[in-house]
Amino acid sequence: MASSSLTTHFHPSVLQKDQNIPTQFIWPKEELVQTKEELNEPMIDLAGFFHGDVAATAAAAEQLRAGCEKHGFFQVTNHGVDEELIRAAQDEMDSLFKLSVDKKVSLQKMPGSLWGYSGAHSDRFSSNLPWKEMFSFQYDHGSAPEELLVVDYFNNVVGKEFEKTGLVYQKYCEAMKKLSLALFQLLAISLGIDREHYKKFFEDGSSIMRCNYYPACNEPNLTLGTGPHCDPTSLTILHQDQVGGLEVFSNNKWQSVRPRPNTLVINIGDTFMALSNGRYKSCLHRAAVHKGKERRSMVYFVNPKKDKVVKPPQDLVDQKGEKIKRKYPDFTWSKLLGFTQKHYRADDTTLQSFCHWLLTNKD
Repeated sequence: MASSSLTTHFHPSVLQKDQNIPTQFIWPKEELVQTKEELNEPMIDLAGFFHGDVAATAAAAEQLRAGCEKHGFFQVTNHGVDEELIRAAQDEMDSLFKLSVDKKVSLQKMPGSLWGYSGAHSDRFSSNLPWKEMFSFQYDHGSAPEELLVVDYFNNVVGKEFEKTGLVYQKYCEAMKKLSLALFQLLAISLGIDREHYKKFFEDGSSIMRCNYYPACNEPNLTLGTGPHCDPTSLTILHQDQVGGLEVFSNNKWQSVRPRPNTLVINIGDTFMALSNGRYKSCLHRAAVHKGKERRSMVYFVNPKKDKVVKPPQDLVDQKGEKIKRKYPDFTWSKLLGFTQKHYRADDTTLQSFCHWLLTNKD
């Protein structure tokens, strides 16, 4: 049996020597229903949109609307992010996850923090643990170009020998910011509101960059790499390798997402669902693991500035002279973030649970 220290730290090299995984990684049977179908999500070509082609932009907005109303999920091609930069960022993950256990522990996230290393969320939970390691850090949209905040983080926290890693992720985050602001324009077009509304709302935001590593697992049918949940954030931009494992809940069943070369995966989160007054769904998704294969992914969670009030634009609640009922109360991103870090483990009802908590805890 694996060492009892695994209740505190996730040691893939130790775990993989055991034929049976520890009980804290075993998920309830009802959460482990296997996928039998592949998701038919929109594949949106952004080339025409970036070149100002009116017809192509309208077509892309229509595709986006269909995916966001159905399950909150789509993929994009010709997204403008350099493929060499993506490969470099993916390669740098190895240097992080191959660090010694002691070094990882020294970088472990502090309680309530989002930045640093986490092994299977074992610092927060003791059951239904995900079979993965994560390394997260912040990227401030509002920082000046000369402020290399990501580089500084790697230099000062991870170590000066990781300056190159920091430079790669600084550039990657800058590319993700640029893409996200373009996507917010397309989202606004698809909702029939001012094209610049969401772009302006997020341009001084503070996003989260996360690297995920899913080790091979001896009993993949008993656990999950990531449990079923909706992201509490606004928009998620994911690059996954070609191993596969991402699954989306649609039409009352889990469906697998085929990895496609040169594409990025996009999904709607709870905060944007509130910003659209519920028009667009927050995507319910999870990640499976494999017996003989490890998997890596890079996730960029887009968020507004913490003190900004999250509420839908007036055009979505006042149409043709008729008032449309507000589905969610006003809140700040910092409130929702605090709720998920201190009071609640993200699942498929995070936003509803948060709204109830918000209305009953006025302090």
